[in-house]
Amino acid sequence: MCRSIKTLRPPALPDEATEEEIRAAALQYVRKVSGFRAPAAHNREVFDRAVHLIADATAELLADLEVRGASRGAQ
Repeated sequence: MCRSIKTLRPPALPDEATEEEIRAAALQYVRKVSGFRAPAAHNREVFDRAVHLIADATAELLADLEVRGASRGAQ
């Protein structure tokens, strides 16, 4: 696992993950999987699309997770 990706759910974070934190994790994931820190111009669109899709999936996952002992009333 990429060490730059941190846990984005409580209690690891005191509050809900921000869009910026989610996007940063998605970017690190795509970088790790693709092997590119920054894609070449001809791969930029597919790279950016992957980051967007993974960020969306991550946000959905975090929103739908039920963490035992954590309050969901703050949403």
